[in-house]
Amino acid sequence: MRIGKKTALNLLRDSDLLELGRIADGIRKDLHPDGIVTFIVDRNINYTNACINKCRFCAFYRDPDSPEAYVLDEEQLFEKIRETIHQGGTQILIQGGLHPALELSFYTEMLKSIKKHFNINVHGFSPPEISYIAEKSGLTLRETLLTLKDAGLDSIPGGGAEILSDRVRKVLSPKKIRSSEWLEVMEEAHGLGIKSTATMMFGSIEGEEDIIEHLDAIRSLQDRTGGFTAFIPWSFQPGNTEIAKQEPDVNSQPATRNPQLIPATAVDYLRILSLSRLYLDNIKNIQASWVTQGLKMAQAALRFGANDFGSTMIEENVVKAAGVSFRVTREDIINSISQTGFRPAQRDTRYNIIKHF
Repeated sequence: MRIGKKTALNLLRDSDLLELGRIADGIRKDLHPDGIVTFIVDRNINYTNACINKCRFCAFYRDPDSPEAYVLDEEQLFEKIRETIHQGGTQILIQGGLHPALELSFYTEMLKSIKKHFNINVHGFSPPEISYIAEKSGLTLRETLLTLKDAGLDSIPGGGAEILSDRVRKVLSPKKIRSSEWLEVMEEAHGLGIKSTATMMFGSIEGEEDIIEHLDAIRSLQDRTGGFTAFIPWSFQPGNTEIAKQEPDVNSQPATRNPQLIPATAVDYLRILSLSRLYLDNIKNIQASWVTQGLKMAQAALRFGANDFGSTMIEENVVKAAGVSFRVTREDIINSISQTGFRPAQRDTRYNIIKHF
């Protein structure tokens, strides 16, 4: 039976962690009875770090006129893709900031040139980027997505969701698109056959109710479209961010879960991961986050509802900018999965198995 928001909130607040994990593991086992845990070989490519949003939780962005701002040229981009394919990669995740000087043609030409020279899935452009491209181009979201799809965009990452609560977003990222706009981009994409992932960044200033609202928004959209391939919860990394240096005034807001920005604990992570598996009964794949938690916690996550180990992430810059830098090889992931008693398998973007180990 599907659980509701009230039950979910009670589970988040009061449930025994190990019991919650046991239930989540049972659901994982029902959905994935073969004991296979998947991963993908890919690379995060940030084509620019210039961004006008200036989110308070982000340590990666630079002002467009900063001497540290950059835009990758084609030679740099192609070298990164060649390295990815050489290491067995089947996907590149392309994301960047909202650069005011980049027009729609920049994105379409980039996509076309990638597809002309490489056989690789382009998992690119989060909803805030797509919304900004549409606004700058004077096009509808649908027209923008169709243009990007025709140029070579295959799927969309779930970035820019953070917490789908406008109360929280007004503090963390007041210039970023609102929750409804993020959901609208995803719904339009799904309607055009463009699959996407969904994410959640927790452990900043949100309350427990905000977490439940986020999960409910994702589940409701998935009921309508079926377009999410996976859900990825990860914990906020406060290092080098504006919000860590000068905390926002939240006195007029509802009580927050983490008002002093104490980093989310391993218990927090496993509890939210397990609850995600219970609540998101219409999303088959839940991804562990070794990028923010490390390999050992990612291994534990496989017994708390996760069935996917994420990406080898040959390159990762955003979390690294916040001072967290876990690096793993494909062999590290394969060994970590095997050590927990599961069967490792490399997958593609749509969770088709490429190779068993």
